[in-house]
Amino acid sequence: MTDAAITIRILIADDHPIVRDGLSAVLSTQPDFEVVGEATNGEELLTKAQALNPTIILTDLEMPIIDGVEAIKRLHDTLPAVRIIVLTAFNTDDKIVSSIRAGAQGYLLKGAPRAEIFNAIRTVAAGGSLLSPVVVSTLLEHVRDPQADAPDTLTEREMEVLRLIAQGLANKEIAAQLNVTERTVKAHASAIMGKLGAGNRTEAVRMAVQRGLIEL
Repeated sequence: MTDAAITIRILIADDHPIVRDGLSAVLSTQPDFEVVGEATNGEELLTKAQALNPTIILTDLEMPIIDGVEAIKRLHDTLPAVRIIVLTAFNTDDKIVSSIRAGAQGYLLKGAPRAEIFNAIRTVAAGGSLLSPVVVSTLLEHVRDPQADAPDTLTEREMEVLRLIAQGLANKEIAAQLNVTERTVKAHASAIMGKLGAGNRTEAVRMAVQRGLIEL
C-alpha cells in the first residue's frame, strides 16, 4: 500500500488563527496526516470542502457567517463521504445534540490531549465514531429523557438570555448582566432562534410569548 493510499487529508475550520496554526502544527507531526487547508468561517469551510475533498473536517462550532452546526448539515447533504469531527469549547447539551444530529461523527472538547485527537481522527477516518466522555454522558441523558430533545426546549441559560432580549437589552448589556462574553450571548441567541424556528430576535420573543415560555 502506498503512502498516498493511507494519508488522511484534513481540513481545519476555526475562526481563531492561533488555534488553526496550533492544530496544523500538531497534526503535521503525524506521518499519515496531511493538513490540506484551513477555513476561517462556515462559508469558507463549505467552499474549501468542495474544492479540497478532505477525508476529515476538524471544525469549531461558533464561527462567523455560517455557524458550525449549519455547516455540518450542509456538508452532510452535499459531501456525505466526508467525515466530520467537532473540536470546540462548547459542552452544552444543545450544541452536542445538534452537532450529532447534523451529521458529526466525532465531538471533542478543546484542551483534549493530542493523542486523543489523533485517535479520533484515525477512528473516524476509518468509518467509526468517537465522542469524548462528557458528550457520551449528555447523549445518554437525552436518550433517557426524550423530552430533552424537543426542539423548543431551552436551557436555563437560554431562558435567561431570552428574557433579557425580551426586555430590549443589547448583546453587550446582556453579557454584562450575565457576566459572560458577547460572543457567548450571540451563541445563545442563535440557539434560541434555531430552537424556536425564528428568523430574528423579535420573532423569537413573539413566538416565546405565544408558547407561554415568557411573559412581557
